Amino acid sequence: MTSSPRHKVLVIVGPTASGKSELALRLAMELDGEIVNADSMQVYRGMDIGTAKPDPQQRLTVPHHLIDVAAPDHPFSAADYAESAALAVSDIASRGKRPIVVGGTGLYIRALLNGLVDSPSGAGEIRQKLQDEARQLGNAAMLERLRRVDPDAAARMHPNNLVRIIRALEVHELTGAPLSRHQQRHGFSDSRFEARRIGIQVERSVLYRRIEERVEHMLTAGLLDEVRGLLAAGCDRSLKSMRAIGYKEAAAFLYGECSHADMVDLIKRDTRRYAKRQLTWFRGESDIIWLEYPEKFVSILEHAIDFFG
Repeated sequence: MTSSPRHKVLVIVGPTASGKSELALRLAMELDGEIVNADSMQVYRGMDIGTAKPDPQQRLTVPHHLIDVAAPDHPFSAADYAESAALAVSDIASRGKRPIVVGGTGLYIRALLNGLVDSPSGAGEIRQKLQDEARQLGNAAMLERLRRVDPDAAARMHPNNLVRIIRALEVHELTGAPLSRHQQRHGFSDSRFEARRIGIQVERSVLYRRIEERVEHMLTAGLLDEVRGLLAAGCDRSLKSMRAIGYKEAAAFLYGECSHADMVDLIKRDTRRYAKRQLTWFRGESDIIWLEYPEKFVSILEHAIDFFG
């Protein structure tokens, strides 16, 4: 899919609980913009509290797109997101508004801006073999193996991002060609939009405190009732949506598999781990401008105004 002309898109990224949604709302109000969600769980209807979805008043103040577009039991892939979000961005820009993409799902943002590489899906046994070898040999050894067969891909990968390392090795074993060659054929480096990406920089202890406060707020706001309602509506625990952080732990508690205190601790722990994975992903992207929020809001706004012109 192509987009012509190349529309300008402001992208706000960062770990969960860093303040992305609030920042995007403020920027949209200042810039006459509209927001395009890039959170893989906020696309699902009925999953509001556990995903920290913008509330009705916020969505009334500024139009939000790609929220509540899929049922929890309906598969929604990065490719689905890229197609829908590209249409939303083009529609926003065509009306003279400024598109602001906000979210913490790095793959969704990459798919929107650059498309998805058309490389073969992995055979289960090959991926399992590579995962077993990684447990025995370690990440550094797997990255070195990738460097021998695909130095270009290896140069772009952090040793901690084992998922990407294994994926690249898997593609090489399946096709006999480096992942970087598949990407070059696809034109992965050619963005379909002109984007400026701003990342919210948060001191680790502050971020963890915000995560703890967010989890407590979700529980007070009725997370358990939300999950209870989803289960009653027939949403199986094996669904991708129901395996999201907060939902899987709440379901385990409702089924008597853990105590309330353990559920709370698990949600907080898993959210912290998720935030670390998000930071690892985004730190691997070279074009993100990292600024503190709300401390540097004026600087962020100036960057946005300069970008849109």
